[in-house]
Amino acid sequence: MKLHGHHNILNLCRIGFLAMVLTLFACGTVGKNFDESLYANIAKGTTTQKDIQAMFGPPFKKGIQNGLPVWTYEYNYVNSLGTDIVKDMIVVFEKNGVVKSHQLMTNTPE
Repeated sequence: MKLHGHHNILNLCRIGFLAMVLTLFACGTVGKNFDESLYANIAKGTTTQKDIQAMFGPPFKKGIQNGLPVWTYEYNYVNSLGTDIVKDMIVVFEKNGVVKSHQLMTNTPE
């Protein structure tokens, strides 16, 4: 019986070690990845909401800023190994649906 109890303790130690390793290498994702190389195709005063959706898909968030529609594309991948990816793109449209302004913030190399 002692031998059986000893195996239970070993199994608990293995499970504890595995849980610690998984926590150490845990990662999390917010948003949906998008191709930031297409950002160069956005032209202020020309590109429409339909064009943006065709290039990047549906936005992560939609809102209103100063009475104008704003679409946000966001992708944040974080892990404990330090290989985080952060990409945020904000597009502000005129009331007619044409791009008024846009910005891209990322920590990935160009």
